[in-house]
Amino acid sequence: MTSPTAIPLADPELAELLTTKLQLVEERLRDSVSHADALADEASRHLVNAGGKRLRPLITLLTAQLGDGQRPEVLDAAVVVELTHLATLYHDDVMDSAPLRRGAPAAHEVWGNSVAILTGDLLFARASATVAGLGPEAVRIQASTFERLCLGQLHETVGPRPGEDAVAHYLQVLADKTASLIATSAMFGAMFSGCPSSVVRTVTGYGEKIGVAFQLADDVIDLTSTGSMTGKTPGTDLRERVPTMPALLLRARAGADGASTADRDLVALLESDLSTDAALDEAVAALRTHPVVDETREQAVRWANEAVELLAPLPAGSVKDALAAFAESLVDRSA
Repeated sequence: MTSPTAIPLADPELAELLTTKLQLVEERLRDSVSHADALADEASRHLVNAGGKRLRPLITLLTAQLGDGQRPEVLDAAVVVELTHLATLYHDDVMDSAPLRRGAPAAHEVWGNSVAILTGDLLFARASATVAGLGPEAVRIQASTFERLCLGQLHETVGPRPGEDAVAHYLQVLADKTASLIATSAMFGAMFSGCPSSVVRTVTGYGEKIGVAFQLADDVIDLTSTGSMTGKTPGTDLRERVPTMPALLLRARAGADGASTADRDLVALLESDLSTDAALDEAVAALRTHPVVDETREQAVRWANEAVELLAPLPAGSVKDALAAFAESLVDRSA
């Protein structure tokens, strides 16, 4: 059956349970971002109200079903990971100059960069207040995750060092900037539902793998889907010179001995002025049909398959099946 959540679920009872739990998380999220200050309240609610897949809290809720998913700490943990994710979106959109987020104007387009950055900081503060109630180990994990998120953004911003392999550098950026929080989401669910440490380690490794697969799939979607499907402007990363796997693979091809004139011309197009919509559309259309897009998709599939392989020690059942189906669905989605 098709699940009402963003994770494909064959078990209707599990689907109903996660949908109910996710509604509770949604209510808690709205309470968590409320402020007495009118501007802080409106800006903090902006992305919560815009919706989203809520993948990270869903992963927390799902891995919690490997233990006692009814523990109240599980809901707190699910709220923490989504608040953290939302906070990063405010910052990312400023860094990337992205005009849209989830089909709505990005916060910096409404209130300016400074308010958007400070709103992200406010959400980090609310996440920290919630995670403090989960104990010192949760605080340490959250701090480590936050550090990796910052390092991922930092390394993406400055780029690879001279002589460093650009593709390997980019994969590390994805691991830190995206996979770290997805891994923590999976870890928190298992941890706060009382699972043994072996299960916690298994789902954490799974989260790391699907996090990289998720972002590689996003690199493909950014070129192959429309803005109406994704809620984001296609090719924004190209315009802002933010590296993505297809562009990096193309540059590697163009810089190799015997590179084709077509590949070098396409690199030149990507490096030209893409400030107008017409120029950006031309660049996106040209890159969309290049073999590097299929190569990126194949990489995403490989990372997803490795994630599924890590699940082998888990007990058979609907939760394990759902985790495997989720990994596979990441690379087949269109938004």
